[in-house]
Amino acid sequence: MPNNADYCADLVRQADRDRYLAALLAPAEHRDGLFALAAFNIEITRVRDLAREPMPGEIRLQWWREVLLGERQGEGEANPVSAALLEALQRYGFVAAPLLELIDAHTFDLYDEPMGTVDSLELHGIRTQSPLLAMAAGMLNGGAALPENVTLDASIAAAIIKVLIDLPKHASRRQLYVPLDVLEKHKVDIEDVFAGQATPALRDALAEMRALVRAHLTKAGEALRAAPLPILPAFLPLALIGPTLRLMDRPDTDPFRFMPLAPWRRQWLLWRAARNPKRLTAV
Repeated sequence: MPNNADYCADLVRQADRDRYLAALLAPAEHRDGLFALAAFNIEITRVRDLAREPMPGEIRLQWWREVLLGERQGEGEANPVSAALLEALQRYGFVAAPLLELIDAHTFDLYDEPMGTVDSLELHGIRTQSPLLAMAAGMLNGGAALPENVTLDASIAAAIIKVLIDLPKHASRRQLYVPLDVLEKHKVDIEDVFAGQATPALRDALAEMRALVRAHLTKAGEALRAAPLPILPAFLPLALIGPTLRLMDRPDTDPFRFMPLAPWRRQWLLWRAARNPKRLTAV
């Protein structure tokens, strides 16, 4: 029977292979913690997919809040992901507060309210991605905290590229993460988005979003140049953003039928970035 660490590793291997491979490129003694953190993220981000309705989703997120607050000790220890996560938090001396903020931010996912502005999307990215990056980096850096600027732009770039990749899924359930202010600027009919119509107006709006990703990725690269080398495995998935953007830039790419990078190429890009950190944020 697999232990908690093995369960988390297998879950991450199946549901978030990029972070799985990145963890394999980290020192072995930190992999259990990295897998626990990534498995927790999987559990939170798939709540909307599993619950489908807001109330069951709210109940599930509240369960995770209470586990992190120590209010469901028995249940938390019985769940392999929460047990592994709590063990990792204790091992590295981390507080749960950033993960509680992550859970609160993901409450937005349960409802169909549109993302209003670019500022709101950037804040959502910081709240949902920065705790993961900061804690993973802290694990690799002896528990030492990082300056906020090291994770800030990386978090936003990672969040927005995911919005662009997940556009078909979001549109199919009438969710809108591409900000309304960008869509209105380019005179995009929201019903065209929900219908999966790649109109010229929508293509222009998405091009602006890709430019925003590149701007944040460039700033992330500047911050990472001064960061300690041991933390870099936490940021390896950033190496996939530039090549993904270049695929999206192609005029024949349909944003509603986008084919992500092939698994073999993703693995190669991660390995190459691990050998040459300058490739992490190449745009």
